[in-house]
Amino acid sequence: MFEDTPDRTARVFAMPMGTDFAAALVDGLRARMKGQPPEALARMQLYVNTSRMQRRIRQLLTDGGALLLPQVRLVTDLARDQTIDLPPPVDGLARRLQLAQLVRALIESDPSLAARDAAYDLADSLAALLEEMQGEGVSAETIAGLDVANHSAHWLRSQKFIALVQDFLGGDAPLDTEGRQRAVVDALAAHWRDAPPGHPIIVAGSTGSRGTTRAFMRAVAGLPQGALVLPGFDSDMPAYVWDRLAGKDTHGAEDHPQFRYKTLTSELGISPSDIRPWTTAAPHSAARNALVSLALRPAPITDAWLEEGPDLADIAGATKDITLIEAPSPRAEVISIALRLREAAEDGITAALITPDQTLARQVSAALSAWQIVPNDSAGARLDLSPPGRLLRQTAALIGQAVSPDALLALLKHPLIYADQRRDHLARTRALEIEFLRGGPAILTRDLTQEWAEKRMPEDAGVQAWHDWLWDCIAPLSQMQTDDLTRLIPTHLTQTQRLTEGPEGGTAHLWLKAAGEEVAKLARSLEDAAPVAGRYSPAEYADLIATLLAKEEVREPFHTHPDIMIWGTLEARVQGADLVILAGLNDGTWPALPDPDPWLNRDMRRRAGLRLPEARIGLSAHDFQQGIAARKVWLTRATRDAEAETVPSRWLNRIGNLLQGLDGDGQSSFAAMRARGDVWLKMAAAYDRPRFTLEPARRPAPQPPATSRPKDLWVTHIETLIRDPYAIYARHILDLRPLKPLHAQADAALRGDIIHKILQAFVAEHMTTLPQNADTLLAEMAQRFFDKHIAWPATRTLWMSKFARAIPWFIQTERARRALATPNALEVDGKRTSAELGVTLYGRADRVDSDAAGGLVIYDYKTGTLPNQNIRTHFNKQLPLLACIGTASGYEGFPSRHVVQASYIGLGAKPGEVDVTADPQELAETWTQFERLIASYMDEEKGYTSRRAVYEERWEQDYDLLARWGEWDRTDAAHPTKVHL
Repeated sequence: MFEDTPDRTARVFAMPMGTDFAAALVDGLRARMKGQPPEALARMQLYVNTSRMQRRIRQLLTDGGALLLPQVRLVTDLARDQTIDLPPPVDGLARRLQLAQLVRALIESDPSLAARDAAYDLADSLAALLEEMQGEGVSAETIAGLDVANHSAHWLRSQKFIALVQDFLGGDAPLDTEGRQRAVVDALAAHWRDAPPGHPIIVAGSTGSRGTTRAFMRAVAGLPQGALVLPGFDSDMPAYVWDRLAGKDTHGAEDHPQFRYKTLTSELGISPSDIRPWTTAAPHSAARNALVSLALRPAPITDAWLEEGPDLADIAGATKDITLIEAPSPRAEVISIALRLREAAEDGITAALITPDQTLARQVSAALSAWQIVPNDSAGARLDLSPPGRLLRQTAALIGQAVSPDALLALLKHPLIYADQRRDHLARTRALEIEFLRGGPAILTRDLTQEWAEKRMPEDAGVQAWHDWLWDCIAPLSQMQTDDLTRLIPTHLTQTQRLTEGPEGGTAHLWLKAAGEEVAKLARSLEDAAPVAGRYSPAEYADLIATLLAKEEVREPFHTHPDIMIWGTLEARVQGADLVILAGLNDGTWPALPDPDPWLNRDMRRRAGLRLPEARIGLSAHDFQQGIAARKVWLTRATRDAEAETVPSRWLNRIGNLLQGLDGDGQSSFAAMRARGDVWLKMAAAYDRPRFTLEPARRPAPQPPATSRPKDLWVTHIETLIRDPYAIYARHILDLRPLKPLHAQADAALRGDIIHKILQAFVAEHMTTLPQNADTLLAEMAQRFFDKHIAWPATRTLWMSKFARAIPWFIQTERARRALATPNALEVDGKRTSAELGVTLYGRADRVDSDAAGGLVIYDYKTGTLPNQNIRTHFNKQLPLLACIGTASGYEGFPSRHVVQASYIGLGAKPGEVDVTADPQELAETWTQFERLIASYMDEEKGYTSRRAVYEERWEQDYDLLARWGEWDRTDAAHPTKVHL
């Protein structure tokens, strides 16, 4: 295939910027194999860097007709080469779990080093360092021999952790995947030196950024029939710039897109000028490639802009197919891109979105779904966000934890739970939610939900089996504690699978479809690695599962659009499209910020021979340089994110500065790029602009028929009727009830309910006399109630301490209250009917005492702030109305019509007691006012105005959303509306 000469140099070819690498590679292969026998191509070994490129090369070869295919392999497959006499590589997950156990032990011996729950993350970072050391050929002795005089404080901590990996390097230590790949490459290179193969071996698409890959490329380039084909080679860069990349201090140039090629050619003993074109194909725009090459010169020699800039040819032609989008928001950027991809789909051209920002890519996919366009996304979806991934995270979070209503309901509503009989399952789930979970206990047990199941059995015969299956799956998880991973994993997986099978043991939906298969693969790896992992607490195990799932991806076999693609930067290096959109061009996104290294700083990495942070930026720069060389290009960024203004990508900034610094065509060309982008930004703004607008709602004051207006009210409703009549309309006329909260809240209502129960129980136990140690007995009783009903330890302690401060006052004043009257009944219901209106008022007195003459004393407990005189006069009529019920013998068992006293007993932050009037004439006037209020609302012309006189503007009611509060404010006049029910 290649001519061999005695004095030949390394055979290196390259593709120009913007070339569809796979297509050009196949064209070059066909040209070179022309006239060769059919089996010649089959003897060829072709090494590429991605499985997507591997598939595309095979497809392009077969599209030309039947033929024997070459051996197309991945460079990473070398680690699994069975022809080399090396043991198989150690599983990467097992290595990390083993390191995590060592890290955890180190942290336990010295807690100042790190938090225990960071053990796996630190182990993962250590394993990455270990792999990089093996790939770059750096020994443990090299790291240990670094001069750390200026870094002693950090280094002493790092050294303790790095010492953990020394046993995994050198000697007879088992090799991981990266280490075995390096060993295979070294073994192949040694073998080829003695017995070079006679068939062609080509490495195509790699840039040599990693040490192992570069070593393999050196070995291949030295073969008689070996060759390298480089993507995105800058043939416009002059020799003095290449020489600058190879100066004494080259590390400052590692962020240049062509730096890796200079390093590779130096190791091969050739110069960049020795690199030959693979094909005769011309770039899409030679003028644009020259412009970008000049813009991306190394920072120390950007003064070349002044000399070489004016010599650039055809700047207008170079930029005529470039569109610049500088969107005011991420949303505008996403919609602009989606609109352009839609047009590409309509025009039948191939278009690719290239971005390292996965959030932006997902948002574009979501926008395209409005037109039923599903792009071919090379990144796939995160496994932890897939249905089986979410389910595993949910069940892992139950391990060792009490079962809360929200966690249980989220689990039951997961789409994989009991998927064979989904309808019946969801019906029971909804019944459990409405009938028991909402407003129920904060912590669930099997016995508590069993009571609900027994009540439901007459109408649902299968509910008991469903209930037993549910708890048989959950109980083993919640009862587990810190244990070996060998026991945690099987229990977790088994019970999760049972949840998907249902009571009858149906299909295990956990393992179905592409996501299920990936989860099963991860589960097998985790089970295989468990014996070396040690013990995990429930929290550590849940974090481990979430971390492992988040690192995996799944590609669902959806029917995607053949011409619309979303590529990551790696996939884009060796593929081409008619339209390329380079999106997210902001510093921090593209290029991304370097990952923090917890072990070695930049100087230490440089002296050890490891990759510097700039190397990653250089790779991103190379991706950008290739992408911008496409036929038609979009460059997009958002000038603001959710928090602040963004900084444009350094490469975009350079191109803009270069063009705007050139008189004439440069400035006008850059302005034209922006103008083309502004057209699409206007379209994006129009897309988000509603086609019609709705007038804001007016302040409602519905007027239902008199026959529909409530005839039964409770005393607690009267203040609501005065302050927010619309709430009475919604509750009593429309019969709308707010759902109770799913998760019990430690709020004022719960505290008031508990304290009411405590006082009722205490008074009931000591109805006749108060013991001498009453305060002690009340405190002990309160503690028992708080322990039983309050699930939050901190809240329980706080509330108990507050109530304890009020106990001495309550006991002291309780003795005075008993001198006036004797407790007679607790939680007493009563009612009084207005004969004139036919309306009945109901009330419940917390406590009713009787004096020696049979007079009634009515008490109402308050755990918040006691109502002041103004509020009692105009709004809060609860206690006076309870007294009015008493004056009409409205309390069963209390025939007396004489109310001696009515008082609020306050047990809030400032305990106190407030009496309201018990004068018969004033109580009669209160009742008259009540009848007058109700009579006014029996008039069909009277509307139930929303938020008529709320206590505070921020005071929220249950029916504010229904009233569309926010579209109007308290200064708006009420809008009466006849309602026909």
